[in-house]
Amino acid sequence: MSRRLAEVAEKVGVSEATVSRVLNGKPGVSEGTRQAVLTALDVLGYERPTKLRGERARLVGLVLPELQNPIFPAFADVIGGALAQQGFTPVLCTQTAGGISEADYIELLLQQHVSGVVFAGGQYAQRDAGHEHYRRLSERNLPTVLINASIDLPFPRVSCDDGAAAEQAMGHVHSLGHTRIGLVLGLPDHVPSERKLAGARAFAARVGLDLPDEHIVRGLYSLESGQAAATRLLQAGVTAIVCASDPLALGAVRAVRRAGLSVPEDVSVVGYDDSFLMSCTDPPLTTVRQPIESMGRAAIDLLAGLIAGASLSTDELLFEPELVVRGTTGSALVTAAR
Repeated sequence: MSRRLAEVAEKVGVSEATVSRVLNGKPGVSEGTRQAVLTALDVLGYERPTKLRGERARLVGLVLPELQNPIFPAFADVIGGALAQQGFTPVLCTQTAGGISEADYIELLLQQHVSGVVFAGGQYAQRDAGHEHYRRLSERNLPTVLINASIDLPFPRVSCDDGAAAEQAMGHVHSLGHTRIGLVLGLPDHVPSERKLAGARAFAARVGLDLPDEHIVRGLYSLESGQAAATRLLQAGVTAIVCASDPLALGAVRAVRRAGLSVPEDVSVVGYDDSFLMSCTDPPLTTVRQPIESMGRAAIDLLAGLIAGASLSTDELLFEPELVVRGTTGSALVTAAR
């Protein structure tokens, strides 16, 4: 007991006596301090006293698939700030290879009596992945919001319009004269990639552009996967490569250079996300920007409404992407001249 008092007191910056008064329901403690003590108790993994377990913690789980892709730290930053403004404390959960699974994180969050959960990318975007833990959240009526495209689940969703993003990217390189355009997408069961492919095909059909299967390569969302995919596309003779993420696009740029070619003089490359530092690459990356700030704040507004007991629609809120033209795209006329 004394160790628990000491750890909680140090975490909050109050005396052990103050912590003891909170745990025993004694008067003389401000509401702010009381909530801080209860939150620290949850964060440190201690059980609340029985008489306090009926109160929900002001904790919100933020589940991310990784931190290597800079789009996810960007979402975490926006969501963390929005949660703080609503009086909540985020509990960050990120997966690592061979580490704790998404389902395991859900169990841990339920044990911590979180008020809700926000997912920014996860297994809900993969049709063939396990989804039982999402059903558990639904059965528990725990407020939950998903960011970006998912399979059909009974939660509010905030997404960037993947189809529109692909059409913007395809339209841009096509306007530069490119007709041999390749796509680097996620795995076949990945819903955002399905939507991007549908958007690309819709654009190609509208302008009479050929988009053969050999110009569509799938893989993991990593720089190395982007490099491998782009190498295949270069062998197929494409002059422009549209990628489903910025790391994939950076891998494509590397593949072009390894092939003894130049970006954008020989091959144009377009990314997706406009994540941190993409304006500082060499050359600066042309990409399609997700409105991270607007999406993150909308997700927390939805979550706060659910926590407050509001009955919200599970319709998907679609946010419009924005093409950001920089230095990795250029005219196909230069390529043809070579």
